[in-house]
Amino acid sequence: MALAQNMPLLSRLVSSSVAIASHAGGIIRDILKKGELGIVEKENASDLQTEADRAAQRCIISSLNKCFPKITIIGEEGEEETLDTSDKVFDPDAMPAVNVKCPSELSSLAEEEIVVWVDPLDGTAEYTQAFECLQSGHQGVCKTLETTCASLLDHVTVLIGIAHSGKAIGGIIHQPYFNYQTPGGKLGRTVWGVVGGEVGGMPLTSPPEGKLIVTTTRSHSSSTVNDAISAVSPDEVLRVGGAGHKVMLLLEGKAHLYVFASPGCKKWDTCAPQAVLEAAGGVLTDIKGIPIPYHSTAPHRNSTGVLASAAGIPHKEFVNKIPQHVKDNLKA
Repeated sequence: MALAQNMPLLSRLVSSSVAIASHAGGIIRDILKKGELGIVEKENASDLQTEADRAAQRCIISSLNKCFPKITIIGEEGEEETLDTSDKVFDPDAMPAVNVKCPSELSSLAEEEIVVWVDPLDGTAEYTQAFECLQSGHQGVCKTLETTCASLLDHVTVLIGIAHSGKAIGGIIHQPYFNYQTPGGKLGRTVWGVVGGEVGGMPLTSPPEGKLIVTTTRSHSSSTVNDAISAVSPDEVLRVGGAGHKVMLLLEGKAHLYVFASPGCKKWDTCAPQAVLEAAGGVLTDIKGIPIPYHSTAPHRNSTGVLASAAGIPHKEFVNKIPQHVKDNLKA
């Protein structure tokens, strides 16, 4: 359904991104089914890229460029994956439009003012591990990974974050494997949010009272990360993959805090989740409580870590609990 051009730019961009992210999720599922992931190393052996990352990014960026040619787009997989290849373009008008209410203060933005941060497949490590586990014939609990093979696919998300004046203002989180536990059920869910507006695509749930559940990295632990977690005195720690997945746990009421005192995260990991979380009333900053900048010229790496809290959680109180030596170890 075509979007009316007199709608605010942000409303049209979020609605189109919902459709494009959902389509990219289908690409990710198709490549896993075919069984040819085309894995290559990027910075190191733990930083992988698959054909699913590359194909999803080509689709997302080519499609956004076609619809919004003047926005700035920064994708995780580099400039070689941003070429506007006509056969990779998906027309978001092929899917029903999402009714996105735009706050008045964001209703007159121009394309040239927008920066979009794209992570086409957040949770690549879990995606590849799930594939290898399932290929080996495991169907239940994998002793090596200490989890069920298929559940690793819960960690996979497609992230499209929208920023203006260096601030995250809109976000789309698509979960390609949501609902995989339901035989014959429709796979995939797309959640979106506009800061100062609303969250769509899912019901919001508050985390349980009387306890503190923290989510953090499952693959980038360190003494600094562990010191930060210990300092907030959690009752339970969920070690999972993907920044998008961790923030989804906050939105689903399964965790209160996301604590990551490490420079391992990038802007494309946090822009979309931050916007959705803040639209829901939560907060996401660096580990020192300082806002993360999303200007097009901002360093890609979030060198001073991530601290996120669900709606109703006193964010500043937990910032103050992070030890000073942890904050000092993370330099901008």
